[in-house]
Amino acid sequence: MLHRDQRTPFSDWWWTVDKLLLGAIMALMLGGVILSLAASPPVATRIGLDPFHFFGRHVLFLLPSLMVLIGVSFLSPKQIRRLALLVFVVSILLIVATLAFGAEVKGSRRWITLLGVNIQASESAKPAFVVMAAWLFAESTKRPEMPATSMAIVLLLTLVSLLVMEPDFGQTMLILMVWGALFFIAGMRMIWVAGLAGAAGLGLFGAYLLVPHVAGRIKRFMNPASGDTFQVDMAMEAFWNGGWFGLGPGEGIAKRSLPDSHTDFVFAVAAEEFGIILCLALVSLFAFVVIRTLTRAYSSEDMFARFAASGLAILFGVQAAINMAVNLQLIPAKGMTLPFISYGGSSIISLAYGVGMMLALTRQRPRTEVESMNAAGVTRSYA
Repeated sequence: MLHRDQRTPFSDWWWTVDKLLLGAIMALMLGGVILSLAASPPVATRIGLDPFHFFGRHVLFLLPSLMVLIGVSFLSPKQIRRLALLVFVVSILLIVATLAFGAEVKGSRRWITLLGVNIQASESAKPAFVVMAAWLFAESTKRPEMPATSMAIVLLLTLVSLLVMEPDFGQTMLILMVWGALFFIAGMRMIWVAGLAGAAGLGLFGAYLLVPHVAGRIKRFMNPASGDTFQVDMAMEAFWNGGWFGLGPGEGIAKRSLPDSHTDFVFAVAAEEFGIILCLALVSLFAFVVIRTLTRAYSSEDMFARFAASGLAILFGVQAAINMAVNLQLIPAKGMTLPFISYGGSSIISLAYGVGMMLALTRQRPRTEVESMNAAGVTRSYA
């Protein structure tokens, strides 16, 4: 048993971390293991691998992910800013290297192999970018004379330009939405928000005119008869087959035909085998993580912690919402993983890094620690 009067790094962490938030994240990780076991064997068998190849790798990736998640949650806000800067710079360099040396798959360069490991650097860039943008917006509220907003725009344009060059328009739209939400939360004028939303709309229209596969996805969404909609049709059929309580573990039909049943369409496999009830439980877990983090963030007097935790929660929630919306045929298809549920090493470890920062920034830190973090701007209370 740990007592509050014990002063060790672990006891300090244990008594200040949000245990409900941590429990919800662990539940999502456990759900990912179960659904990986349900969805991945047919995919592995189709491409000539051991049936449990993807499941084994999913579990293997969880071990370093847990270490990253817990380790990052011990950090102070100052350490989080420094680590985010380092991760962002390294991620940008890796994206540039991917554009130069990465293998082209389906017309895109998104992966680079280092020491035998495939890395998607854009995944690690996302949470680091959110923290850096949050820090700049927080500085702009404290020091109006600092060109922090202009620097945040430069940061956005840098990352978005590299993602468009890959091209990865799904991640680009996700980054733009989260940055726009942070821009709004930071109290910027509505005319700026409207202008940026208009610019994003023009960019999407430009992509529709100039990029064939983007136009193809939008046309197939608007008119399914205009192209191949096999995956989304199978996903919708899985929801109908599963009903409220599902066909039972291992009894799914759609996963035998869906090429991405273990990644982009794992939510449809969950619906078919475990029913709409499980899907609603997953939605509730994602919603709880987002709302709990936002609630804790807005109780903080530290503007950086407030903005960064809010941005990370929005990033987490929007990514989950996009994946589920694609499965339900509510938006055009995008290559977006379901956090901690879909298979993917880079995705799981990067999500663990982002969620670890959420846990760190929402810790109920003692008064003395808060004062040492930001003596000029934080009141004498719990953050």
